[in-house]
Amino acid sequence: MKHKTIQLKSKSCSYLIVLLLFITAFLLVGCGSYYVKWNQETKRFESVGSTRDETGTVKENSDKRTISPLQKPSATQARSPIIEMETVTIPALKEPPPPADYIIGPNDSIMVTVSDAPEYSSGSSGGGSNSTQRGSRVDGNGNIQMPTLGMVKVNGMTLSRIRDHIQNLLKQYIKKPSVVVEITEYKSYPLYILGQFKNTGIFYMDRPFNVLQGLALGGGYDSSANPKSARIIRDKRVLPVDVYELLMKADQTQNIWLKPGDTIFMPDNRNQTVFVFGVGNTGMSIPLPPSGLNLLQAIAAAGLQKVGYHARRVYLIRSLSPTRGQLMVVDVEAIIQGDAFPLQLCEGDVIYIPKSGLTTWNEAINEMLPTLQAFGAILTPFVQLKYLFGTNN
Repeated sequence: MKHKTIQLKSKSCSYLIVLLLFITAFLLVGCGSYYVKWNQETKRFESVGSTRDETGTVKENSDKRTISPLQKPSATQARSPIIEMETVTIPALKEPPPPADYIIGPNDSIMVTVSDAPEYSSGSSGGGSNSTQRGSRVDGNGNIQMPTLGMVKVNGMTLSRIRDHIQNLLKQYIKKPSVVVEITEYKSYPLYILGQFKNTGIFYMDRPFNVLQGLALGGGYDSSANPKSARIIRDKRVLPVDVYELLMKADQTQNIWLKPGDTIFMPDNRNQTVFVFGVGNTGMSIPLPPSGLNLLQAIAAAGLQKVGYHARRVYLIRSLSPTRGQLMVVDVEAIIQGDAFPLQLCEGDVIYIPKSGLTTWNEAINEMLPTLQAFGAILTPFVQLKYLFGTNN
């Protein structure tokens, strides 16, 4: 009896081995793979089975599994869909402080008074107690018009240098001229305060101003302002200045000196967007609703019909501030399959779905650069600084 039992067990083992070999062969020969596809009719993602024929051509089969973009994994399956992440910080701008004395420039108005010879003075009208002090406007070439002396160059000079210069010119007419030079109107150092400030418009600096002093000209910002995205613009370029860190944490490294023509812009927090590029798509901006938006919803809203194997490596640029951001690689397929939680998007996120799952970060940036340039004006300051203005720090 014991001998028969051993024989039966031996046969069972043999059958089991044969069965395992058969299953293995079947898997090696006939088992296909899956890719993720957006079904336009059902408005859902599907995991579609595929096989390869003898020529290597991939063919879909009828094995399809519909997956909700909002499907959440169980507590035991929960994991982050982010498989790579790097935090990037752009150093603060370091510039020497400007001169303490005001430098005269075009459109300023100055008054020159010659004490012992008022007929040589410039910038006043009338005489005696009825005279008015209008000042002589500096023209586009940096000159003012003076009696007898004619056109006098004053551009780029301080008041003391202008005084000495005019005194020297008058010595050919007056033995010991006494000259006083005053500014009657400041018009050469414009500063533009735009956006969600209480006071907006063009302000003219009468002395060196830093960012905090410039913000004070705006009289504070209203409740619709978004200080985390506030930016300083100079010569059509965003500067690496974090206004929020300056205001909330008194980070003085962000309190740079302003220059003529600078703009301080405070955006509106009611118009928040994310950007989706890739897969032959020219890219688009998608409004970020108050209720929030996750990565799969953004991909679907962008009208991308199909996401292939590269769904395991979707690139995301996230701006934490004008000078800090994160570069992420996200496994979107894990979210679709319910193996990871949906990734909620933040204002200004840039999503890129590459042409290949082997695409590197540098290749991804090169592929999306033309589209980034097209959207340049409305991208977050961090993205502009890092990828459009050549900041490689």
